[in-house]
Amino acid sequence: MAGDLLYAFRIMRLPLLDAGGAAIGRIDDIVVIPGRHGAPPRVSGFVATSQRRRIFVNAHRISGVDSNGVRLRSWDVDLHPFKPRDGERLLGAGVIDTRQGDETVSDVALRPVVTARENGWEVAKVRLTRRGIFGTKATYRLVEWNGVPGLFAAATEMAAEAARLRDMHPSDVATFVRNLPAAQRQQLAREMDDDRLADLLEELPESEQLALISGLDIDRLVHVLEEMEFDDLTDLLAEMPAQKRTEVLEAMDEDDAEVVRQLLSYQPGTAGALMTPEIIIMGPSSTVAEALAQVRDPEWLVSVAAQVFVVQPPYKAPTGSYLGVVHLQRLLREPPSSELARCLAKEPTVSPDLNEREVAEFLASYNLLAVGVCDEMGRLLGAITVDDVLDRMLPADWRQRRREAAAS
Repeated sequence: MAGDLLYAFRIMRLPLLDAGGAAIGRIDDIVVIPGRHGAPPRVSGFVATSQRRRIFVNAHRISGVDSNGVRLRSWDVDLHPFKPRDGERLLGAGVIDTRQGDETVSDVALRPVVTARENGWEVAKVRLTRRGIFGTKATYRLVEWNGVPGLFAAATEMAAEAARLRDMHPSDVATFVRNLPAAQRQQLAREMDDDRLADLLEELPESEQLALISGLDIDRLVHVLEEMEFDDLTDLLAEMPAQKRTEVLEAMDEDDAEVVRQLLSYQPGTAGALMTPEIIIMGPSSTVAEALAQVRDPEWLVSVAAQVFVVQPPYKAPTGSYLGVVHLQRLLREPPSSELARCLAKEPTVSPDLNEREVAEFLASYNLLAVGVCDEMGRLLGAITVDDVLDRMLPADWRQRRREAAAS
C-alpha cells in the first residue's frame, strides 16, 4: 500500500490474519469515531466475517495492516456479533459512495498514528470523484478529511463522546464522567450503550450511580441494570427508594429478579450479600475440553474464569451437592477427554452468614481467587471473588482518591 496512507477500499478486501499469519476471516468494513477538539476521526475497529459470523475486531487487537492482510496480536478472535452504534461511522456502508454535491466519496485514506500509549489509525484524506459527462473521463481529487463538512460528524456531540469512551477502561471513563457537570453526565448516560453504562456504574459509588441513572425511563433503566454483575446490582438496588426498587424488580426478567431478591435477603456485610451466582458450574462427568470451552468465554470475569465449580445436578444455584473445584491450571495439564471428577480439588466453602472480614481472611489463608458459598444442605449458592472482597475492605472513597492522586 503506497506511502504512509492506507486506503479503506483496499483494506475492506483483505483477509483477517491471526498472529501466525493464518487467514481466519475477511475484513468487511472499518469503524471510525469522531476525534475530540477538532482532531481527525480515528479507527476504533474493523468489521469482519469469521466462522460465518459478522464480528467486531477492536483496533487495539490489531498489530498491523499491509497488503497481506489485517493481522491480530493474538491467535484467537472474539466472535461477539457486530452491532452498529450511535456516534460511529462505517466507512464502507456509511461514507464511501455517499454524494457530496456533484461528487461522490470514492475512498478514504487512513494514516498510521504511533503514540507512547498505542498504535492506531486515523482518517487523513477523502477521495472525491466527479463523473464524466458526454464521454469525458471521470475526475478525482484528494482532500483533507475535514474538507467535506459533516461527513464524519455524529448526530450529537454527546453521541460522539459516548463513542470515544467505548474503548477506554471503565475506571478511566468514571474519571472523565465525574469531571462533567451533572446535566452533561445524564446526557452522556442516555447516549451510552447499555453494557458500557453498566460498566461505568460499577466503578461509581451508589450515590453517584443513582444520580447518573435518574434521567432514564424504566425500560432503559432495566436494560442497563440487567447488564450489571449481580453483586453490584444488588448493592445499587439496596440504596434505591423502596418504591423505585419494587418497580425495577417487577420490570426485570423474572429469573434475574428472583436472584436479586435472594441476594437482597442477606444481611449487609455477609458472604451472602457479597457473592455472585454467575459462576462456572458443571457436573462431575463433564470433560476438561467442555470446561475449557466455558472458561474461554470472554463474558466471564478473570477471577470467575480461574476455576470451575463441580456439583451434582441441578447446575444452577442453588445446585445439587457441592463436590469441589477444578482450577484453570489443572485443566491445562489434563487430557481434554478427562472427566472433571478426576481433577477435583476438595476446597472448603463458606456459609452465607459469614462476615466479609472472615471471608477476606479465608481467601488469604487458602490463596484463592474465589471461594464457593454453600448453604447448610451443602448446595452451592454462588461464589465470592477476591476483587469483590477488595472493594468492600478498601475505604469507600478509594477510587476517588486514586483518581485524584493520578491527576496531581
